[in-house]
Amino acid sequence: MDELLLRELTPAVIGVLVRRGVDFATAEDAVQEALIQAALSWPDQQPADPKGWLVTVAWRKFLDAHRSEAARRDREQRVEAEPAPGPTEAADDTLQLYFLCAHPSLTPASAVALTLRAVGGLTTRQIAQAYLVPETTMAQRISRAKRTVSGIRFDQPGDVGTVLRVLYLVFNEGYSGDVDLAVEAIRLTRQLAVKTKHEEVAGLLALMLLHHARRPARTRPDGSLVPLAEQDRTRWNTRLIAEGVDILQTALARDRLGEFQAQAAIAALHADARTADETDWVQIVEWYDELLHLTDNPVAHLNRAVAVGEADGPQAGLAALTPLDPTLPRYTAVAAYLHERAGDPATAATLYTEAAHAAPNLPERDHLTRQAARLKAQLRG
Repeated sequence: MDELLLRELTPAVIGVLVRRGVDFATAEDAVQEALIQAALSWPDQQPADPKGWLVTVAWRKFLDAHRSEAARRDREQRVEAEPAPGPTEAADDTLQLYFLCAHPSLTPASAVALTLRAVGGLTTRQIAQAYLVPETTMAQRISRAKRTVSGIRFDQPGDVGTVLRVLYLVFNEGYSGDVDLAVEAIRLTRQLAVKTKHEEVAGLLALMLLHHARRPARTRPDGSLVPLAEQDRTRWNTRLIAEGVDILQTALARDRLGEFQAQAAIAALHADARTADETDWVQIVEWYDELLHLTDNPVAHLNRAVAVGEADGPQAGLAALTPLDPTLPRYTAVAAYLHERAGDPATAATLYTEAAHAAPNLPERDHLTRQAARLKAQLRG
């Protein structure tokens, strides 16, 4: 076996897997497995195309690992389909690890990124998407964080605010992405709520419960997405909604509003509407205004434009959308929806198609593609 050839081919094979959508660390693992296989097979007969052989074997190793992980998650989900109500069990070490990774020597952004990668199990790509930055930028941020904390003693845990930010991003990825971490994020936030009476801890827990309550209605049996307005609200978990609202009301009564409480209030208004038509969009816009006083988050601006479109009409929504950065994730999908509401199906169909190409995951891409196809069929008819 030509070990020099293997060393020369390794970066190229990793690059092929990365271009296929595999994150760098996972690609490295798969290629290492392929190299082990090569060590066992090539002494007998080296393939005519060594690079092609390594790519094929590494890709199969990745698929096998991905399927195994998916099967494991499916088994865990069947055992614990939803978070248990009420007080959490005795805390394990995971929450402590979150605090330790949020070390005072790190900036909050670096601490969050490091914790998501090291403890939360998210890939660099998923973290970059959550932060709205390129994957290479996030990889550099995580590497710097690792260098900063290497060799130091983890005897100064980080602050609650940083840990909350991590738990929020873990839940969001678990709720909408490829890795199901939502239940774990709720479990850890329950533990944190037991340890502290922090209003934002309560606000985050309420937000998670209210969003998680809608989860059974978010997808069809074939895995396709169901928009909020079309969801079967009888499938929403009323027990989780009641618990979330109760936790939120207790937190708001302390009169120390934070961004997670404001987000939870918006989620509670959605949960309170028996039908989509009964949604109190005017009050939702007001809560988005409160949220934007607390944090100038571009995603909050985008969601506010949707709410304005529902409360004051699609033209008002488009006006609210105009000042925002068009490169924002889901900006084009929002623009498509508002143009359709405004009676411009041709523009909406084009925008839905563009949004589908930029969608962060397959279910969302399929949903947007179907929206575009539906409008194009109407225009042909």
